[in-house]
Amino acid sequence: MKKKSKEKLSNQVQQEENSEMKMKNRQKPSRKEIRWDKLDNTAHIFPVIAGESMSNVYRIAVTLTEDIVPEILQEALDLVLPKMAGFNLRLRQGMFWYYFEENGKPAPVVEEETEFPCRYIHQNKNRSYLFRVSYYKKRINLEVFHVLTDGMGGINFLKELTYQYLRLLHAPLREQLGDQLSSDTSLNREDSFLKNYHRSHAKGYKTRKAYLVKGEQLRKEELGVIHGIMPVSRLKEVCHRYQVSINEYLVATFIWAVYQEYLHGMPSKRPIRVAVPVNLRPYFQSITTKNFFIMVSAEYGADKENESFEDVLKAVADSLRSQITKEHLEELFSYNVSNEKHLMARAVPLPLKNIAIRYVYTSAALANTSTVTNIGNIKVADEYKPYIQSFHAFLAMSKGQEIKGTICSYEDELVFTFSSILRDTSIQKCFFRKLAEDGVDVTIESNGAYYE
Repeated sequence: MKKKSKEKLSNQVQQEENSEMKMKNRQKPSRKEIRWDKLDNTAHIFPVIAGESMSNVYRIAVTLTEDIVPEILQEALDLVLPKMAGFNLRLRQGMFWYYFEENGKPAPVVEEETEFPCRYIHQNKNRSYLFRVSYYKKRINLEVFHVLTDGMGGINFLKELTYQYLRLLHAPLREQLGDQLSSDTSLNREDSFLKNYHRSHAKGYKTRKAYLVKGEQLRKEELGVIHGIMPVSRLKEVCHRYQVSINEYLVATFIWAVYQEYLHGMPSKRPIRVAVPVNLRPYFQSITTKNFFIMVSAEYGADKENESFEDVLKAVADSLRSQITKEHLEELFSYNVSNEKHLMARAVPLPLKNIAIRYVYTSAALANTSTVTNIGNIKVADEYKPYIQSFHAFLAMSKGQEIKGTICSYEDELVFTFSSILRDTSIQKCFFRKLAEDGVDVTIESNGAYYE
């Protein structure tokens, strides 16, 4: 294609996109103009693949020291939501892309939890919002459709909601702190993928199929959740002994459990490969509340018989350390952004884009046995600490991945949560048994999905 033709097509696509947005934003003169926003690079995939069987919803929850008062929690949500532009959104479908539009409806209704978690969020049944808030005894649950934001963006919102709730419930807190947003709460909505993208790179993802864990499933819509609660200080001692990080140790233990319980220590033609999301904000000085993460893979070849835990741990640690560098992470997301920015791809109508996105997603999904994500250590303002007991998080299932793990810590308590649709719990048992053998005291809690 000649340069002039390229420029002409580029201008045409941009004009059509702008025209489409303007038409959507036209309102009566008496009403203010409704703002809209583009999806970030990672978010484009979620509206295409999400549905009843694969909700792409994650949960972050905070447990307080006293039972939740639902009317106060609803009032807190009503007050906080208008201030948080990144959650006050609905999803719209354009000719070329999905996009966000300001919602402005009353906040979703806060309800007591009575169903299994991480269900698909129907916008038309949720006042067009892409998140839900529920409660159970002392716990506040925030469930988020991943198109909105990643785990760090979810924490940002949940903390502010919790702060507002505690101020409404405890007059001395409100008198001391007022009703302003916390200084640690981000309202930044930049697309940090685009900001930090520099050039196109070759694909850095592995697409060779991985070993997949399969078996009898729980009943439809059931999601089994098992929390392992342990002291961070003791876990650090064990990891120091192995000379690895907490993340490396827990991911390796997950892989070890799969190797022991499903491969029975025998070789496999396909590797056990676990996707590990990496929060990119610390590497690129970002405070965005949009998605800003990239996947790397922890891999164990499983090509030998009866290998030791130390062998598995070394393989996992080596694979993660070789990938988690700023340079390599930039290469990975720059490849993704280059595809989005490709002139011809932008000109393709959305239905055709969706077909291509589903194909790419399926190839990538089947290249991983599971996903283990580390939310990290959650910090809260000192004034609220007496009222907050713990945090935990977990993920919904995705194609080919019927069991996942999530790491979340607060103060000296770390919670490793398994979410699974498998009836068999041998991986979970092997995982926690290994931790106990290494000297980590673990308390187990479950949501009851495994009780008949």
